[in-house]
Amino acid sequence: MKHPLFLLLLLGCWLPTQAQQNQKPVLHGKNWMAITGKPLAATAGALTFQQGGNAVDAACAMLAATCTMWDVLSWGGETQALIYNPKTKKVIALNAMGVAPTGATSNFFKKKGYNFPPEYGPLAATTPGTPGGLLHMLANYGTLSLEQVVAPAMQMAAGYPIDGQTANSIERGKDQIKQWPYSKKVFLTHPGETREAPEAGEIFVQKDLLATLTKLVEAEKSALKQGKNRKDAIMAAYARFYTGDIAQEFVRGCQEQGGLITQQDLARWKPLEEEPLQVNYKGIEVYKLQQWTQGPVLLQALNILENFDLKQMGYNSPQYIHTLYQTMNLAFADRDFYYGDSYFPPQEPMKGLLSKAYAKQRAALIQPNKNNPYIGPGDPYPFEGKTHPYLKLLKNRGFEMDTSKRNFAPKHDVQNSSSAADYQDWLWKGTTSVEAADKEGWVVSITPSGGWLPACIAGNTGIGMSQRMQSFVLDAALNPFNVVEPGKRPRVTLTPSMALKDGKPFLAFAVQGGDTQDQNLLQFFLNVVEFNMNVQQAAEAANINSNQLWLSLGGTKTADREPKPGQLLLSERTPDGVRQELKKMGYTLSFDDRTSGPINAIYFDWKHGSMWGGSSNHGEDYGIGW
Repeated sequence: MKHPLFLLLLLGCWLPTQAQQNQKPVLHGKNWMAITGKPLAATAGALTFQQGGNAVDAACAMLAATCTMWDVLSWGGETQALIYNPKTKKVIALNAMGVAPTGATSNFFKKKGYNFPPEYGPLAATTPGTPGGLLHMLANYGTLSLEQVVAPAMQMAAGYPIDGQTANSIERGKDQIKQWPYSKKVFLTHPGETREAPEAGEIFVQKDLLATLTKLVEAEKSALKQGKNRKDAIMAAYARFYTGDIAQEFVRGCQEQGGLITQQDLARWKPLEEEPLQVNYKGIEVYKLQQWTQGPVLLQALNILENFDLKQMGYNSPQYIHTLYQTMNLAFADRDFYYGDSYFPPQEPMKGLLSKAYAKQRAALIQPNKNNPYIGPGDPYPFEGKTHPYLKLLKNRGFEMDTSKRNFAPKHDVQNSSSAADYQDWLWKGTTSVEAADKEGWVVSITPSGGWLPACIAGNTGIGMSQRMQSFVLDAALNPFNVVEPGKRPRVTLTPSMALKDGKPFLAFAVQGGDTQDQNLLQFFLNVVEFNMNVQQAAEAANINSNQLWLSLGGTKTADREPKPGQLLLSERTPDGVRQELKKMGYTLSFDDRTSGPINAIYFDWKHGSMWGGSSNHGEDYGIGW
């Protein structure tokens, strides 16, 4: 029999970490909280609050600043948001995802030899959504003028000391940047030198972007002089971007470089307010965006996990890790086949996918002591009273729906042809997060993305174009709901989160990191709810990542995107005993020093009337509270 002290040491990594010291302090605030991916951008949020703005104003200011800093996104990307309105006590979902342009069809890309739309360049671009999303949020739920909110971003566009992370990213991508004349002009500030990108701390000037932002403010000012109210004046800036001279130059620059976006594409696009999807987990209402994002994956996973006693298993015990991994794989298999743009037929079976009965059926598939490398999509249609319309497609793909024959194998080769470094880069690609809250009760959670470096800038606008086209599929056998089509939104990884308890805000949380987003957000949520960690501890705690899913971003060949069954990323601090148990279950292990992802979050302490902020220790994320 082993000595009790040995067992205690072995179990040490499995226990909640509330006694462990954080690398970063918890943020405390009574009046407001502003958290995002870069220190300067968090300062922009703080400055906006100090002007009397609310959480929506501050979130818009942080969004504008992060775009200007190229914090793995830019102004031409896309914005997804959840907003809690204290006046209505409702959560609003904002869909500001761009759409596929005119001419973007499966045949178009297949004729060019692609299995997926390209990663980079003009043909990777959907219509820009971030400007429209920002202006819509500000006009409808903010209090300040556009001029006030974008002032920090404009000062930065006029010149700010660039951080080393961004500067080095430009240098690494300079060969691609040189293909695009407008990008080369902006980013390569030392042409012909050994290092052509800016140096860390160098004052980085973006004259074209400053001119574009100035035009938006001019449109607002002109409308106010004409007697327009605040909202209409902000929407005048919107009109100038999507139908005026900015739109004309954006389209000209895009098409000159081989892109497909037309002025009609920009004029037809609109941000949309939607009902968020939600499930109740042990009395907590958890909200996500609709199925044009991967957000419902987290909701499906929570429904499945309700069937297990996670607290009894213990934090990061072998059984807990195994149960999480299998649960995530079940949810991601459904994501990979069923999620898509709800505004285009066919209609996704979300009622079935989010039903508790379906989750119970899926939970029963989890084998207690072994990884199942053959997990595939389930059949949610009976839980909607319908018959599955795509059984033939699934059969052709190699998935058997009969639950009595669950030992099936997808026809794809499970060996991925890309390098490990490429694969991890694709898995974690792009994005930042923005979290804001104020004493009036406004709460905002945003996961903006797109137009990351190396970015193709559209003409003389200074605006990098999105690369989100690559999240479409060209073959209905992969996902009949997400086949590229003009005017359609791709199914994206971007997934802000919000939770309410007793009818009041409980958590606002988001993370960057491609397909790992809802993996890390799920574990963050469980860290708080099941293992009693505070918001900073939960943001820093060691997570696991599964690679047993189809990548949403990456190479243009099917082999680049295929799942890697049984591959499991763990913290390098995982005890040897846990490692050995997982190997016995059939897992292939890899390790990293930080596996939590750059999670940013706000917890609402109603007992004391305050807010707790968690700002990730993973990268350059930063928060300020007051």
